[in-house]
Amino acid sequence: MTIYSRILGTGSYLPEKVVSNQDLERMVDTSDAWIRDRTGIAERRIAADDEFTLDLAEKAARNALDAAGVDPQELDLIVVATTTPDRVFPSTACLLQSRLGAKGCAAFDVQAVCTGFVYALGVADQFVRSGTAKKALVLGAETFSRIIDWTDRNTCVLFGDGSGAVVLGASEEPGVMSTHLHADGDYADYLHVPTGVSTARAVLEEGRAYVEMNGPGVFRMAVSTLGRIADETLEHNHIDKSELDWLVPHQANIRIIQATAKKLDLPMDRVIVTVDKHGNTSAASIPLALDTAVRDGRIKRGDLFMIEGFGGGFTWGSALIRY
Repeated sequence: MTIYSRILGTGSYLPEKVVSNQDLERMVDTSDAWIRDRTGIAERRIAADDEFTLDLAEKAARNALDAAGVDPQELDLIVVATTTPDRVFPSTACLLQSRLGAKGCAAFDVQAVCTGFVYALGVADQFVRSGTAKKALVLGAETFSRIIDWTDRNTCVLFGDGSGAVVLGASEEPGVMSTHLHADGDYADYLHVPTGVSTARAVLEEGRAYVEMNGPGVFRMAVSTLGRIADETLEHNHIDKSELDWLVPHQANIRIIQATAKKLDLPMDRVIVTVDKHGNTSAASIPLALDTAVRDGRIKRGDLFMIEGFGGGFTWGSALIRY
């Protein structure tokens, strides 16, 4: 008997603080019209000073567990995708495990920036398919505002904080039909934070502790790469793009989303777009968009959708899912 992983429930959380484009006009040389036209973003959410990645993750996790009807003690695996963990170690997943009371199950973080949730889902899917786990909690959670230079108009308009989660369960019916993960480290300097644990002292002395981005380069690579991986996903599953009900893309930039939808011949009313409400929340953006569409009734049981992401590294990935 073939075992698949299937989404049992979804959840998400956004911090209360809203930073609008008009707020940013008072901080840097930009405008609401420019931000909307270039990115599609109207506002982003920012975590409170006493609110951290773990806090955001816990709220999304509990929402997903409630939706799935799963008790935390039933979990065999927790995978958290994050670029902004609260500590060097232990992992955010281990801290979350303690918060949830899910003692004993495997728990670890995955770091693939904006593709992080797709990577985490791919890992958890393999655990379930192999029979190693029967129920898995998969999250993307970020306090990305903490690594943004709020005087840099090229990056501060783009990012925000948030979290999203899904609960996977073993099933005889296909749910996650396939995942596709890729990376190319040759482009590391196109989108990066040039500091880490071992290099922190030297880099911090230069004041470079925030996101740095080659915007045009990232845009070109994202559009071409996401188009290719959409083709790869469809070909692997022997389906035509007309069979897709929905596209749930990484919420980075409306122009990238529109370009991918055009590649798939999908009208925008079959594409889940939430970037206007929270900006680019990195690893959290796909599960945030998915949870929004599930809860407002657009994505229904039996629907076929594709998720895809592109992030620093470069990393990129996709999954074809029957909800």
